[in-house]
Amino acid sequence: MYEPGAPAEQMTLFGLSPDDLNEDVEVWPDNWPAFRLFNSLSTQWRTGACGATGLDYTSIRDVARFIGIKKQQIPEIFPDLQVMEAEALAVMAEARDSSP
Repeated sequence: MYEPGAPAEQMTLFGLSPDDLNEDVEVWPDNWPAFRLFNSLSTQWRTGACGATGLDYTSIRDVARFIGIKKQQIPEIFPDLQVMEAEALAVMAEARDSSP
C-alpha cells in the first residue's frame, strides 16, 4: 500500500528481476478486518511538520462502523492496526529521508 517498488540493483543482489515480483498480495482471512479498517483510515493520518505522525485514533470507531465492523471487534483488531500503522510510518520516513 505504501511500499515503493524495490530498486533493480537491490533485487539483483537476491537473484531477482522486476518481472519476478507480482503487484498482487494475499491478505489472510484472519487479517482481513484489520486490513479493511487500515485501508479505510487512509485519510485519517495526523501530520506534523515532518509528515505523518500516526493515525487519528478518534476516528477508528466511526470508520469501523461505516464498513460494518462491530464495536466488540475493535479491541481484537487494534493491535494488527497498530502494526500496519508502524510499518507505514517507517516506510514514509524512509521515503522522506531518501528524497533529495
